[in-house]
Amino acid sequence: MSKWVTVWGNATSVADHRPETYSRNLTLRYPIKCALGGNAVRLHFSNFCGTEPVTFNRVTVAPALSDREINLKDATLVTFGGSESVTVGAGEEIFSDEIPFRVKPRGNISVSIYLKDFTLMRSAVVITGPLSKGFYSVGDCTLAGVLPIERTRTTNVFYFLTGVDLFTDDDCRSVICYGDSITSQSWPDYLALKCMDDPYNRTAVIRRAASGTRVLREYTCITYESYGLSGKHRFNREISTVSGADTVIIQHGINDIIHPVGTDVNPFRPMSDLPSLVELEEGINYYVNIARGYNLRVLLGTLLPIYGWRTYAPFREELKSSFNDWIRSNTDIDDYIDFDRALRSECNAYAFRQGYDSGDHLHPSEEAYRAMAEEAFAKIK
Repeated sequence: MSKWVTVWGNATSVADHRPETYSRNLTLRYPIKCALGGNAVRLHFSNFCGTEPVTFNRVTVAPALSDREINLKDATLVTFGGSESVTVGAGEEIFSDEIPFRVKPRGNISVSIYLKDFTLMRSAVVITGPLSKGFYSVGDCTLAGVLPIERTRTTNVFYFLTGVDLFTDDDCRSVICYGDSITSQSWPDYLALKCMDDPYNRTAVIRRAASGTRVLREYTCITYESYGLSGKHRFNREISTVSGADTVIIQHGINDIIHPVGTDVNPFRPMSDLPSLVELEEGINYYVNIARGYNLRVLLGTLLPIYGWRTYAPFREELKSSFNDWIRSNTDIDDYIDFDRALRSECNAYAFRQGYDSGDHLHPSEEAYRAMAEEAFAKIK
């Protein structure tokens, strides 16, 4: 038996609003490493955060020979209801047709998207990590074997493309990593690589993370618009479109704690946004109940050290520590991943251990992200 399983994916969030938000005559190319093999592909596109329709004039999928190079001989046109182009309305999402396309386990493919006319580049997410890199080129390069170096730049902004599904073996599955900037950075990529070290791997890791997002709040100003949607506007939509998922790892809530500073400091960050412990727990319980509706195994990740972060204060530390204690004692979930204990200093439980701080006292270093992947891998095997 076979089924559809999502082998790559990201959240859809709100791109930073800048004067150059519109683009035209542009090709996006995203190299993707597929943990699993299959014999058909379908692509998931989202304009959920858009306020205008977007048109994809041509989309291709091809074996990737390198980051910028594809195997033209096996490049395949992606269709939508049999048509080469498709328009996706504001706030809408769409799946492509099911395209016969052979992918080997741990195979590399590239998806290329051509935008002919002026397009509002609003539905997007910024991600980083060893498996997370994209390109954009001037002109229609969907069938270019190699992207022209003089007309091409790299990008870590993933526009519109939010999922790649493969028709694969029935015993394959995907694991969802849901969260904020901690999760939109490297640890899910390292987790995916850890899974792919096994020649008999049956697991794909799907990232659903957006920087700056909070469980309970979202901003209504363009200054912080790119900090994205609240949990109630994200969670159900983002996990419901992941095919073949059986587990979700949720590591979310630190921005609820560190963002509010008072309107005397920042007019958009009132202290009234600071949740109580009960409110934060209720927000996570909302996630858990939604996940149960999809028969997902639920793992909660503890929040990381924040000592030295620019808004650090003892009351924030107390709230974070109480929230982590609640996660550790939670009997309504399947398990927890103690990221905090794995990354914190033995000398100062409030701070990162040596070598695990990226330098801003909030985001981990690459070494620490590898440690997070190890912790997660032990719980999903």
